[in-house]
Amino acid sequence: MAALTLSAGLQTGAASPAPAGPATLALSDRQLVWVGNRIFQNECAGKRTCLVHWNQGEAFPSLGIGHFIWYPAGVAGRFTESFPDLVRFLSARGQPLPGWLSQLEPLDAPWPDRNTFLAEQDGERAESLRRFLADSQGLQAEFMFQRARRALDRVVSATEDGQRAAIEADLAELASTPGGVYALIDYVNFKGEGLAEGERYQGQGWGLKQVLETMAEQDSGTALQRFRQAAAEVLTRRAENASQAIERERWLPGWLKRVDTYRE
Repeated sequence: MAALTLSAGLQTGAASPAPAGPATLALSDRQLVWVGNRIFQNECAGKRTCLVHWNQGEAFPSLGIGHFIWYPAGVAGRFTESFPDLVRFLSARGQPLPGWLSQLEPLDAPWPDRNTFLAEQDGERAESLRRFLADSQGLQAEFMFQRARRALDRVVSATEDGQRAAIEADLAELASTPGGVYALIDYVNFKGEGLAEGERYQGQGWGLKQVLETMAEQDSGTALQRFRQAAAEVLTRRAENASQAIERERWLPGWLKRVDTYRE
């Protein structure tokens, strides 16, 4: 696999500053690099070609070590788009963009559908994106870290008062160990916050909020053990509620294998 390297703005051995709140995330640069590599393995098995990819059964390509979603023009999917935010983050941090990407307005995926992408997946646009994403892996890890930090406050704020104390306590315990921080960062990147109304099947979500709510119903085990078990339960429910059989037959086994890595 292509290992992550530290990028501008991160100082070796220094923990990233954490904001005020009920639970804060803090990792040393070395730990952040490990988390980024772990997520790259989860999404792409560390393969460079997978940095620009379009999964069967999806209406969008997935890019980068976190497989950030990028919608084509005219596609309004139920899942939260994240690649344009990543591009803006990388540009603000001084990462040079491919020329055609910097001129793209609006910032929509240049392939209208999967068949078009497959026909052009070895073309210059896709290859220049792979080079760009291979060169910015450390900053992508930082982007995911910052995204997870913001997610904690939003999820807690959206939680009912009766559940808030238990969820804050679980988040504080998760945030106190590298394994728990990895689980939080990976799950937010993987399945989102669970706050978007569009991200529901049969009225039930599958994001971080739903995992924390399910986790709070369990009464034994460490926070990380309960998080792992709750994530598996929530993802299984999503697959069972899905209209596409591919979620149950092909995606769920991989999802369960992924959340089983949430260990110290």
